Amino acid sequence: MTSDVWLPLPADGIEGLPEGPRYLFWDGGEEYPADPADCAFYVVPYMKGPEVAVRPLAAMTSVRVIQTLSAGIDHVTPALGTLPAGVRLCNAKGVHEASTAELTLALILASLRGIPGFVTGQQREEWRSGFYPALADKSVLIIGYGSIGEAIEDRLAPFECARVVRVARSARTTERGAVHAFTELPQLLPDADVVILSTPLTEGTRGLAGAEFLARMKDGALLVNVARGAVVDTKALLAETESGRIRAALDVTDPEPLPAGHPLWHAPGVLISPHVGGSTSAFLPRAKRLLAGQLTRFAAGEEPRNLVLTTG
Repeated sequence: MTSDVWLPLPADGIEGLPEGPRYLFWDGGEEYPADPADCAFYVVPYMKGPEVAVRPLAAMTSVRVIQTLSAGIDHVTPALGTLPAGVRLCNAKGVHEASTAELTLALILASLRGIPGFVTGQQREEWRSGFYPALADKSVLIIGYGSIGEAIEDRLAPFECARVVRVARSARTTERGAVHAFTELPQLLPDADVVILSTPLTEGTRGLAGAEFLARMKDGALLVNVARGAVVDTKALLAETESGRIRAALDVTDPEPLPAGHPLWHAPGVLISPHVGGSTSAFLPRAKRLLAGQLTRFAAGEEPRNLVLTTG
């Protein structure tokens, strides 16, 4: 049985790795560190794009676990059909929640309080005083209530929001209250001052925030996307923001990276960050702990954590 482990981080920098496997470094370079057919545990290079992520998969005939370092798995799933049955795909739950939730609050506060305009004013030596919207007393709708959605709600708590409404693929009840189903969005959107997208990208969520969705948002509402760019219909969003009816704060875009000259760069009321929700100083320590834990379980013949699906 093969025991090669492909890591996008040097193994000597990860404390707690079990003895036994052969650890090989591959971060998406042209040359593979060894024969992909001998890889048993594949850790997908982080933020290198789907082409890099799936490049070796068809040749990984012995792989048993695929571990992403991202919360989303959409960059890997299109190639899973090339794999044998029984391969387990795990995500990085526990790595990105704090950082992504931090950025979500930063985008909301910056957009509401007019921070981009203050930066421009400082550059032009203009004193832009006046009244600006506050997060206090606003109604917030979180669409995609997994671990990241929960972390966002944790950080909303001190800001005295009027209410926080939770939405997920299916309805359920939590200790915090009801989680509504996606099917209820037409009734929920018109009451929300801030709409946060933190859902995975799936066939069911691709284009979720399209023309009809955006049209149901109230005038002056803020759309915040920390999910994936393709969850939003960019053309429909441009139509709404260019009219000035709603605003947007986007950590992800479609296309991505957003090319020079794209109208979204200069759309009124749009704040863009370059997909940095999880790319913070918190990433490496948490990612290393995840890998050490997952590989310890793998070496002991135990089921990995964060299992999303099994092929076949």
